[in-house]
Amino acid sequence: MRSAPGLLGGVEPVLRVPVRADKAQERGEIGNLFGGWLMAQIDIAGGIVAVLRSRGPAVTAAVEQLAFLVPVRVWDVLSVYADLLDIGRTSMRIRVEAYVHRNPQAPEFIRVAEATLTYVAVDAAGEPRQVRDENAARHSAPAAAMLD
Repeated sequence: MRSAPGLLGGVEPVLRVPVRADKAQERGEIGNLFGGWLMAQIDIAGGIVAVLRSRGPAVTAAVEQLAFLVPVRVWDVLSVYADLLDIGRTSMRIRVEAYVHRNPQAPEFIRVAEATLTYVAVDAAGEPRQVRDENAARHSAPAAAMLD
């Protein structure tokens, strides 16, 4: 997707959150966070892109691929980036990458997970609805471009 030190060449994340584990069951014995929390953050970031692009509600239909690359630690700062890959009639495939900022004394910026998810635009009754084809040129644009 992108490779650059620091903030991925100035691209803003869709989501940024400090990693906390308020409950013992949220982390392992050595301070690493369980994967379910990270999966939720990835899904939230992808969902934001889907809602912005479809201009309405969207639901997670599938997790096509998810890889945990490096453990996430308590007190890392998680930044999640997402890009729209494809648009179908009612669905959108979104690529998500998660990074952490770690160790303020000797800062590190580490890619910790990557995923590809499919979201379906839905109407008020929860039925699939067509994703408008306006902004067709933006299909592969970063999420920030969809806010224009």
